[in-house]
Amino acid sequence: MHTRLYNLLFVAVIGLIIASCANRGSPSGGEIDSIPPEIVRSFPANYSTNFKAKEIKIYFNEYIKIKNLSKQLIISPPMDTAPEITPLGSASKYITIKINDTLKPNTTYAFNFGNSIVDNNEENPFTYYRYVLSTGDYIDSLTVKGSIKNAINYESDTFVSVVLYEVNDAYSDSLILKRTPDYITNTLDSTTNFTIENVKAGTYMLRALKDANSDNKFQQKTDKIAFYETSISVPSDSAFYKLNLFAEVLNYKAARPKLVSGEKIIFGFEGDYNDVDIALLTNVPDTYQSRFFKEEGKDTLNYFYNPKLELDSLVFTITNKTIVDTFTVRNRDSSRDTLVVSSFPKNVIKYNEDFSVSATIPFTNFDEQKMTIRDKDSVVVPFKKSFDSLQNKYSFRFDKTEDNKYIVEILPGAITDFFDNKNDTLNYGLRTLSVNKYANIRVNLINAEYPVILQLTNKEGDVKAEAYVAEPKPVDFEFLDANTYYLRAIYDRNKNGIYDTGNYLKGIQPERVSYSDKPIEGRSGWDEIVTFTLLD
Repeated sequence: MHTRLYNLLFVAVIGLIIASCANRGSPSGGEIDSIPPEIVRSFPANYSTNFKAKEIKIYFNEYIKIKNLSKQLIISPPMDTAPEITPLGSASKYITIKINDTLKPNTTYAFNFGNSIVDNNEENPFTYYRYVLSTGDYIDSLTVKGSIKNAINYESDTFVSVVLYEVNDAYSDSLILKRTPDYITNTLDSTTNFTIENVKAGTYMLRALKDANSDNKFQQKTDKIAFYETSISVPSDSAFYKLNLFAEVLNYKAARPKLVSGEKIIFGFEGDYNDVDIALLTNVPDTYQSRFFKEEGKDTLNYFYNPKLELDSLVFTITNKTIVDTFTVRNRDSSRDTLVVSSFPKNVIKYNEDFSVSATIPFTNFDEQKMTIRDKDSVVVPFKKSFDSLQNKYSFRFDKTEDNKYIVEILPGAITDFFDNKNDTLNYGLRTLSVNKYANIRVNLINAEYPVILQLTNKEGDVKAEAYVAEPKPVDFEFLDANTYYLRAIYDRNKNGIYDTGNYLKGIQPERVSYSDKPIEGRSGWDEIVTFTLLD
């Protein structure tokens, strides 16, 4: 009996093992689903007219989710009160749109879902679904098409809103600062081209926004803007509109100054403050002096004064052309900043680069007799000194040779600052690399309209080399780090030597910028020759 039972158990165990082995190579989940969800029906039906419902339901053939709705969903024209859309964060076989706004009469509305609708399992997107309705008797079906690019950078911005404002008795250019547009689309992250659909016949102003706050209103401090100069008529069979997106220079504004350390006040600004004049109104001794310089990387002026004043406050006027502000700065007993001297570059210096020193307190004197530059053979190298008061920086130009080392020695007392502090001994080590470590690029301009500002940038638009070109001639960029460069030309129409961005309310477009067709590979030890043809 026991033997028979044992045999039965043995056979059963072997059977389970065989079954397990037989199943080991079977797929556990079947084939991966690559088919996007499909719409079964919607109620009311898509492209309904005489729409009066307060709720829309869109049914799918499988469970779906909604992702990144805040970025992907575009409602055109925008609604003052946003609709409630579900599901959010969960799966469902249908989408519900609850309309909380009063819809305009005889208006076509479009809900553009972008790539936000995906299936629940593999997240296959149901791409660019649009639900369209009309509160009138028909669906508006006209379109406005075009492209948009960044006015200065090589790469175009993503998620740019392109909008239309109807031109009527209530229209003004400032509407884009105050209210949402009549029609809107978004480039999302896939293309620089745009199409505004379901537009009714009429006359419009065409605008675009890189809208940081997603409120469909232009805010100068955070947004970029583009505009077509004249009104456009819809329909227009062949029109394709090109827009340049730019960031404005902020309108000038002075921040309230404050004392931050002994006899040091910071004056902060927004916008262009090149014409700013700072005047002290408070009565002070005849020995009173002041100096200021710009804080590196900030829109701030560091203002120093001397001697120390036994006053409760100081009153200043800040004048910029026609704008005058008056500020009171409370005084207090604080210790002064310590003199700290910084140098640039730190180690490797290029053949066409100057050595410079800057400081935390304004310089008042630099005794060049107390400074020497020696090469690796201890030979004294002559130099020329220059001073930039706005940057509080001394620069020293000297001839350099290949694979050399240089020691810069600044003896005690060479530097005197605004508070009569002196430096201790300062020593800096520099070296040059082999010429073959660098790349050289020669640019031949064709069809140029002079003057142009020719620049080499990285992909992000940071300028790595620049030349101002006033006449036809080859342009040489020497001693470049081996890297990929983007070549651009700025058409300096006002001949001021800098790129000028646009201003929307003044109707000023940014200065024209052209890029070469493809990036330039700057290779160590190579001389690249590039022909850059500028189009009319």
